Amino acid sequence: MMRFAYQKPESVAQAAAVLEADPAAQIIAGGTNLVDLMKYDVTRPGTIIDITGLDLKTIAVDETGALQLGALATNAETAYHPEVQAGWPLLASAILAGASPQLRNAATNGGNILQRTRCYYFYDRAEPCNKRRPGSGCGALEGVNRMHAILGESPDCIAVHPSDMAVALAALDAEVSVEGPSGKRRIAFADFHRLPGDRPEADNTMERGEIVTGISVPANPFGPHQTYLKLRDRLSYAFALVSVAAAMRIEEGSIAQLRVALGGVAHKPWRRKEVEAQFVGRPANRDTFTAFAAALLEGATGHGQNDFKLELAPRAIVRALEQACAGTPQDQACKVVL
Repeated sequence: MMRFAYQKPESVAQAAAVLEADPAAQIIAGGTNLVDLMKYDVTRPGTIIDITGLDLKTIAVDETGALQLGALATNAETAYHPEVQAGWPLLASAILAGASPQLRNAATNGGNILQRTRCYYFYDRAEPCNKRRPGSGCGALEGVNRMHAILGESPDCIAVHPSDMAVALAALDAEVSVEGPSGKRRIAFADFHRLPGDRPEADNTMERGEIVTGISVPANPFGPHQTYLKLRDRLSYAFALVSVAAAMRIEEGSIAQLRVALGGVAHKPWRRKEVEAQFVGRPANRDTFTAFAAALLEGATGHGQNDFKLELAPRAIVRALEQACAGTPQDQACKVVL
């Protein structure tokens, strides 16, 4: 690990000023991703800005009924908070599907949505990776790509976003609050992460110097009709091959409202609101769910080793929608899909 300077600012504004002024500076909170990247020599921050002393640890429901999550509240604190479990069980379930208890105790909400891909080529400095070194190529295109994207990818990058929490937040229409040299702003979660395009090194739409301060999740109208289904190689501490955050509102046997976001298939949580709208009013049954899965996955393309996702993803979507429809959400304490 290389030498670095260390600063612990007393305010968000102070942290943002340091971050903007020093192109080699990086933020650290829980450190569950950044420290790994430093150990693998993937990133070499000249200055580490420790924001753990800032007052960004809120977990509360505001006067509008929205859930307000501080960027520095941990994943464990969030998942087990009574308000989150009662009002946003989809979010709690997604968080509990990720990482391990030890990591969830350290990882923060802001860090979770900012974590970088776990693509093998990104972590191996001996291999080409446009995300790590723009212009060097994408080793996964013709290499080991079993975990990689089938949607929204580009010739420059087929990496996937690793977060489970982010998939649920995408389905729940969350917003991300950021603060930087130009002030405060809120970013719709659908616009927060980027598809790779020709700039795969850019994971999100934040500007230099901006810091995530919180996440706002609107009131949840779905009651028991929501689930987070995660399919992976082993039952614990594994990233998703395919995951599905599904929520619906049902009236007289028909879909009145539908939200579905996918993980493990794209550079960002994959959601298409226009496809969801097409299925409002249709019967909440397996035929509808199968047709929805086909529409949501339109244009999906395999790259050899990940071709199995083209079959796994629609099955996962249908299974998740059946769970949500029946009000029998996936139990993250029992990861076997019955």
